[in-house]
Amino acid sequence: MSTPPAPQPTSTAPEAETTWKLWILMVWHPALGMPVDPVAVLALDTAEDAEPAQHVVWVPLVYDEANPWRERLAEGVSPERIARWEAESGACQIAAADLPEGALDLRHAADLLLDELLGEVIPALPPRTGA
Repeated sequence: MSTPPAPQPTSTAPEAETTWKLWILMVWHPALGMPVDPVAVLALDTAEDAEPAQHVVWVPLVYDEANPWRERLAEGVSPERIARWEAESGACQIAAADLPEGALDLRHAADLLLDELLGEVIPALPPRTGA
């Protein structure tokens, strides 16, 4: 009797997922004295036929704090601009993030990451003092 071959792992994620990229947009946190306060998630799909090619979800109730990122994004998003933002230091920071498991599309991936920020990261930050 021969041993059946081991089943090969299969992925349920869409093939386009490999072209998805996520970043956390952060601003200066007055109480911590560093730019670690998340205000949005930026999601891009680099595939040529991507729809949507870009999606941003904002952290609720941080409209004024997020204004510097709103101004930057109004100029447009490109891989070159993202690379420049990643290289910059200052009050606005951008950090690449892993794709959440189970994301069905680009928007869903951004929403899942925002849920993680709202559930785990933001509650762990001290209150903004002096803001």
